[in-house]
Amino acid sequence: MDYQKLYREKLTTAEEAVKVVKSGDWVDYGWCTNTARSLDKALAARYPELTDVKVRGGVIFEKPAICSVPDFQEHFVWNSWHMSGADRKLAAQGLAWYIPMRYSELPRYYRENAAPIKAAMFQVAPMDDFGNFNFGPNASHMKALCESAEYVIVEVNENMPRCLGGWDESVNIQDVSFVVEGGNPPMWELGSSVPSAVDQAVADLILPEIPDGACLQLGIGGMPNAVGATIARSDLKDLGVHTEMFVDAFVDMALAGKITGAKKNLDRGRMTYAFGAGTRKLYDFLHNNPACMTAPVDYVNDARTISQLDNFISINNAVDLDLFGQVNAESAGTKHISGAGGQLDFVLGAYLSKGGKSFICCSSTVKAKDGTVSSRIRPTLSGGSIVTDTRANIHYLVTEYGMVNLKGISTWEKAERIISVCHPDFRDELAAEAEKMHIWRRSNKR
Repeated sequence: MDYQKLYREKLTTAEEAVKVVKSGDWVDYGWCTNTARSLDKALAARYPELTDVKVRGGVIFEKPAICSVPDFQEHFVWNSWHMSGADRKLAAQGLAWYIPMRYSELPRYYRENAAPIKAAMFQVAPMDDFGNFNFGPNASHMKALCESAEYVIVEVNENMPRCLGGWDESVNIQDVSFVVEGGNPPMWELGSSVPSAVDQAVADLILPEIPDGACLQLGIGGMPNAVGATIARSDLKDLGVHTEMFVDAFVDMALAGKITGAKKNLDRGRMTYAFGAGTRKLYDFLHNNPACMTAPVDYVNDARTISQLDNFISINNAVDLDLFGQVNAESAGTKHISGAGGQLDFVLGAYLSKGGKSFICCSSTVKAKDGTVSSRIRPTLSGGSIVTDTRANIHYLVTEYGMVNLKGISTWEKAERIISVCHPDFRDELAAEAEKMHIWRRSNKR
């Protein structure tokens, strides 16, 4: 097979490639750091001749060009599998819509249930000697997307790291419709937030619960980053990684010698992830690194996979939770923040793991723009808030005031333990509310 000949035959401009899109079509832009860029601008330029083009992606870093055209809503609609800050800004303007689904279900959804997809267009690493375009740190659901689209259009970016995996981490030139050589912009970077004193307090509570040889999953945000930094300074050894999102904290732990993967029951010696985003340090670490394994999300996030990894430790954030133990990690009331993602998969999978534990973390309070302080622990979730993890699923809850195990206890015991880790200023009020809801016994501590 002469792969270079095929490459030359399929090489075209972004402007020519996007001509396959017609009014009413579904188009996918990829995922996270391989979201289309040159192709996005070319499609946006065609707006006068297009109506109701439905575009889909997720975890974007900037406003797509299609969202800046005049009368955007007449021409395009942006649909997001998982909202980032850029997605949220669009949603607040009525320009973006969330698609509720467990992230682990995406590959099957594309293969079996998705509406016909006219074009999948996204960034890739340069073609290798065998005709493969690597998806970068985004195995995720990308191969399933390619299999489901009528046209596959790749936008080559020389700055995209080549991320090794087990399967479905690339698409071959034989399965590509058009090749576009983009402008080779630098990778989008996701900076690590500086851990606060509260973040560090939570990290210090979790660290003693992590044994040598544990397998880690970290969510995104200050608290998981604080846990990673604390682990990097600890005496822990032979840790493994099996995580939805690969972030800078894992690089820090690996460079500190804490991660070997020697005790992993699956993918021994490799750090397994569905997608990754971070600073240049992360992309350099992932590039051609055989110790890292990007894999489809229906493998990485499947609770059945997670359950096979002994001493699995899952650490994730919450927006708020209530006295019944219902966890909201997606919205502030009706204001959308992120998405279902894989949090529930890891909460379930960690508990199924031999020796496994899942931790839901949050600061005890939140301060509004007007300076008002409120409790993140509420009697019941605010109207419109989304239940990400049901009350039957939560294992450990951690705030700066302590850590409690909420598994397998009655409603009054659960309310008591949750109140014990809320801010002291709100405990009496919450206890009174618990009593009104009949989840507080006279013998409970006041």
